[in-house]
Amino acid sequence: MAARPITLGIDLGTTSVKAALLRAAPDEPSGFAVLASCARAARAEAAVESAGAGPQCVLFCFQGREQDVSRILQALHECLAALPRQQLRSVVGIGVSGQMHGVVFWKTGQGCEWIEGGITPVFEPRAVSHLVTWQDGRCSSEFLASLPQPKSHLSVATGFGCATIFWLLKYCPESLKSYDAAGTIHDYVVAMLCGLPRPLMSDQNAASWGYFNTQSQSWNVEILRSSGFPVHLLPDIAEPGSVAGRTSHMWFEIPEGTEVGVALGDLQASVYSCMAQRTDAVLNISTSVQLAASMPSGFQPGETPDPTAPVAYFPYFGRTYLGVAASLNGGNVLATFVHMLVQWMADLGLEVEESTVYSCMIQAAVQQRDTHLTITPTVLGERHLPDQLASVTRISSSDLSLGHVTRALCRGIVQNLHSMLPIQQLQEWGVERVMGSGSALSRNEVLKQEVQRAFPLPVSFGQDVDAAVGAALVMLRRHLNQKES
Repeated sequence: MAARPITLGIDLGTTSVKAALLRAAPDEPSGFAVLASCARAARAEAAVESAGAGPQCVLFCFQGREQDVSRILQALHECLAALPRQQLRSVVGIGVSGQMHGVVFWKTGQGCEWIEGGITPVFEPRAVSHLVTWQDGRCSSEFLASLPQPKSHLSVATGFGCATIFWLLKYCPESLKSYDAAGTIHDYVVAMLCGLPRPLMSDQNAASWGYFNTQSQSWNVEILRSSGFPVHLLPDIAEPGSVAGRTSHMWFEIPEGTEVGVALGDLQASVYSCMAQRTDAVLNISTSVQLAASMPSGFQPGETPDPTAPVAYFPYFGRTYLGVAASLNGGNVLATFVHMLVQWMADLGLEVEESTVYSCMIQAAVQQRDTHLTITPTVLGERHLPDQLASVTRISSSDLSLGHVTRALCRGIVQNLHSMLPIQQLQEWGVERVMGSGSALSRNEVLKQEVQRAFPLPVSFGQDVDAAVGAALVMLRRHLNQKES
């Protein structure tokens, strides 16, 4: 019996790096099994140095968010070193995903050096800038308003690759002169693994940079060029799920010549890891909340952005789109509430652990099945309503227990998301089931109850979203489809 193929998935996240090995498993409902996985904290935050003498460059030191590429690669190498070597030798494909929107610059042909002297060949960055991440705050609202209007259905925000390049071009142009290539951090890793002469980028990542038209699959080159933008830095576009190239060296026992997929967005890879059917919606409640559903076949977004819309449309696979409601208020709201209670008790002279408070309030809310108390939990605002604050209404003396307040808070988190993407809209898109996942949802029975209350559809809990698994699964299915054809 022939050995079942194994693929490696890598996710280069904002705070951690993860790698996972998948094998085809026809007997499993998902069709695959995770053989091994490893995660490492990146600890890659880097001090931002002024690249020029102007006051804007100095101000950027306080607003910028950058990461050291060498530390990200170190975390990646630690992950791969922890995976079983025998299984790595059997890898037939590598899928890579990572934090979207950010940008890193490098010099073509000099972006890395392969080190052969150790136990296994590894590559280390050479002529590479820091990664400017999606969290970067250098582009003020005034600066963004000065940029040309994109021909795209997605808005441009601070932390987006093209906006960052515009900022550097205006305030720190010297910082761009050393480089002739750019991409996301995961585009960079793919380019280095394969020795690509030019970076390749999927439309998933291109859309996250801004100034990319998903319908024509092209950058807004004329708009950018007329504004003096260095269009030579823009990567070539490739279909998500396609092969970017083959490994140019053996790498942690993975054979030279192994196929490497074009880099994917972490959102899309995460959804792919657990969306079993096109008719599934994926609900992830962790620190924040995302609800994503596959748009009907033939759907096309408009060509102008609407920053006030609560739902955004992101490229998925096969020229389809995901409709995504992304709320800023999720498990972080519960954490804020717990911290508030602990602080109140400290002010009263009582010391108690936050974990104890959390357990007690969830237990009280499980027993309190309903409440008239209404909490709008948007303490962090929302992207489409940045000035919105939280509120508590319908307060009565009978609804002030810990159980009532916790129940109302959990309900508010779910109802806030429901207001952004109502069940009626999901049903119009053909959604028949909700896949619930995420750390906040998995450990909170009250949230699970409120999700089931809000969505009159079958709700399945337990399968967590995992971008590394999703990236590996894309390559696994590609390999299996090739064998069948």
